[in-house]
Amino acid sequence: MRTSDAMSEADFRSLHRRLRDKAPGGRAGRGALETITGTQVLAAVREVRSGRAVSLAAPVNTRIAPDDADPAEHRLTAPASGHPRARGLDFARDRFAMNIHGDVDSHLDALCHVIYDGTLHGGLSAADVLSPDGADALSVDLARDGIVGRGVLLDIPRLHGVPWLEPGSHVTADDLAAAEAEQGLRVGRGDILLVRVGHRLRREELGPWDVSGARAGLHPGAMEFVAEREVSVLGSDGNNDTAPSAVREVGFPVHVLAVHAMGLPLLDYLRFEDLAPVCAREGRWTFLCVIAPLLLPSATGSPVNPLAIL
Repeated sequence: MRTSDAMSEADFRSLHRRLRDKAPGGRAGRGALETITGTQVLAAVREVRSGRAVSLAAPVNTRIAPDDADPAEHRLTAPASGHPRARGLDFARDRFAMNIHGDVDSHLDALCHVIYDGTLHGGLSAADVLSPDGADALSVDLARDGIVGRGVLLDIPRLHGVPWLEPGSHVTADDLAAAEAEQGLRVGRGDILLVRVGHRLRREELGPWDVSGARAGLHPGAMEFVAEREVSVLGSDGNNDTAPSAVREVGFPVHVLAVHAMGLPLLDYLRFEDLAPVCAREGRWTFLCVIAPLLLPSATGSPVNPLAIL
């Protein structure tokens, strides 16, 4: 866990090329989701012992906050004027709208979300794929049948004996390996890797802050660990990226490496405060994980409520 360790743009581009060239899902198709096999899903099902399900999502935010200038909108559209009929049948109806890629709500980033040097994952031209109507390729539709596999939670604040990592802290590859060893597990091919930095707990206890300027996340170099283990999805209770960025010229280097280079879907702004105590109490940090994005065929992402089933 460090708060410095800058990386030059040249070194970042070299890392990007290395991770791109050995991406487990290749440079086309479903990206890293191709690492999940039927055999692995069946093995993940055997992780279930108690049958307890725990949500990994945060409640959708509908109030303006320092980290959410454009919150979700939710309002009742019927009954009219909010007054139901005194007799007979009536219905309550509502409308919901949100900015999927905000800094508070839990969401999945599709492979068309990150544009780098004018291209998307696999070298596709962003101009050819994206239009006001959506994405013609690499959309969230790649996960239309859901993502089911073994979830693995690595709790980095627990490793360091703190409730959360302070904004600006980097999770390194060494941190991931140390948490893996301390928790008695090994992240493997096709796993859904979830990294707790304590962002959500800090927000709940101290209040929201402007995360565009300061937040804990992974250092770009930590993606070497992620690539070596060939995971299918990477998620965090923060943005996955640290702010300020370790690469001055690239604002979201982990997003670029994961989504663009590796074809690795990201889960941003999850919530692990219900799951982590259960894992610690039971002494196991792996579980069946089910992620079901909305069927939005041309969308760049989706709100999600991932479930850990223990």
